[in-house]
Amino acid sequence: MQSFSDLGLSENLIQNIKKIGYEKPFPIQEKAIPAILTGKDVMGIAKTGSGKTASFALPILEKFQKKTNTRNRNISALLLVPTRELAIQIQEVFIDFNQNLNHQIKTMAVYGGISINPQMKNMLGVEVLIATPGRLLDLIDHNALSLNEVSIFAVDEADKMFQMGFDEEMNKIIDLLPKQRQNLLFSATLNDKVKEMKSRLVIDPIVIEIETPIGEADEIQIEQTAFSVTQERKGPFLRYLIKHNGYKQVLVFVSSSRTADNLAEKLNKNGIKAAAMHGKKSQGARYNALDDFKTGAIDVLIATDLIARGIHIEQLPIVINYELPRSPLDYIHRIGRTGRANSAGKAISLITTEDEHHFKVIQKKAKIRIILQSSEEINLHGY
Repeated sequence: MQSFSDLGLSENLIQNIKKIGYEKPFPIQEKAIPAILTGKDVMGIAKTGSGKTASFALPILEKFQKKTNTRNRNISALLLVPTRELAIQIQEVFIDFNQNLNHQIKTMAVYGGISINPQMKNMLGVEVLIATPGRLLDLIDHNALSLNEVSIFAVDEADKMFQMGFDEEMNKIIDLLPKQRQNLLFSATLNDKVKEMKSRLVIDPIVIEIETPIGEADEIQIEQTAFSVTQERKGPFLRYLIKHNGYKQVLVFVSSSRTADNLAEKLNKNGIKAAAMHGKKSQGARYNALDDFKTGAIDVLIATDLIARGIHIEQLPIVINYELPRSPLDYIHRIGRTGRANSAGKAISLITTEDEHHFKVIQKKAKIRIILQSSEEINLHGY
């Protein structure tokens, strides 16, 4: 395995990498960083939690160290993301790597749900802009920035962009970009929509696909268990798991915003600090819930699949599937919130009789085997 020093990064970036605690590059970083540094278009496909963000953040910072910042509103690199949470996460990665560089590169994350005015005022001198599509177009309409000098255009969670219905906004943004630019697409999956985006950009990128047979790598680092439970006992059993085991940071997945809200209310009534996070919540409420979860102000965050892909918590110990996802791939994305970057994690699924067939399908397609344990002997009185 290569070291970061072998990838073409300068010493001051290497020092920042060491301070953060990265010892060796992940496979996606080994392949993507040198390719991006040479100016090639790159499409990176790797599972969630595999180090994709650093694989484009590091070479962008490396390249921009050599340029002079001009105090105008022409940004140099545009990173599009589907959610506010992911924009904030990527911004934090850039800040971590941007310490003590020869040229301090101004980065900024912009997203909807908050006032546009502070974002407009702070745009002067921004070189790397991380943006959700709608807010970016709003800022352009207000003449707050220009895309005329964008030299690097990147899209993270490209598959999610289409799932969340950003087709029209994406087309508008692409039309505003200079023809000569470097294009970077990163995604957890290579589906037809991602291939369509490649065609829309008229590029023939280097495709870097870190193949992980579904379930294989996750099984190594994530202890997966499942309990059979009746619908009536599901809520009390969840509270039992959290209280009995003393869990302090639990990410719970549900299928609908209504279930998320109801579950959060029940947990709070039973002395477990919890918050719901889903697409019907305001951006501000979602941010506050995630921030409270990260800082330990709440113990349980209840999320739907649509929001989950933007959530990144270092060393999250446990994920609970209160309700099963629709597909095996969604199951892998869910449990991939834990056991990230070589740290151990635990995933628990609560299975009713109605869920059993679907759970078997998930296991078969994901090539995993999870023994279904009975919960009947557990006394839930008081939970």
